[in-house]
Amino acid sequence: MRIISGKFKGHALSAPKGRNTRPTSDRARESLFNVLAHASWAPPLEGARVIDLFAGSGALGFEAISRGAAFCLFVETESAARGAIRDNVEAFQLFGNTRIHRRSAVDLGSKPASAGAPFTLAFLDPPYHKGLVEPCLKTLVDGAWMADEALAVVETDASETFEHEGWEAIDQREAGKAKLTMLRRL
Repeated sequence: MRIISGKFKGHALSAPKGRNTRPTSDRARESLFNVLAHASWAPPLEGARVIDLFAGSGALGFEAISRGAAFCLFVETESAARGAIRDNVEAFQLFGNTRIHRRSAVDLGSKPASAGAPFTLAFLDPPYHKGLVEPCLKTLVDGAWMADEALAVVETDASETFEHEGWEAIDQREAGKAKLTMLRRL
């Protein structure tokens, strides 16, 4: 797994060992970021504040930083995944541009002042078929984690559906067995 584009293009990413995480494929990541770079409805990546929920290796957040995002908060409960994220932060020397939050993405609570300004872009890549998308989207809204009109990119199995109260669906793409749904915060 490598960074697709930007200042870290071609650099390898550390990933946790085992089968507890399912990284977004390079092809799906490339397709997603091409959409984000060119869609009229997408917020600019340059200077974006990103939150990567169910972060795994952090591939989506690191790709965003490589393409100009200013900051990424990685939210992950799995210790091996947090270790891989720490390895990637160190490899890319991104200590001031990243933070790792060991908390459930479905139970974030209110955004603390120490987390900075609300986020403009969220990546949600939960385990498939576990019903985690809806409570995660709800906690992002209820906890004031997201800026007005922020974008959330949700990766699910192609067969999954979910409610998205407080969010407007603006685009949907299939990437192999996965489905990418783009939502705008209302």
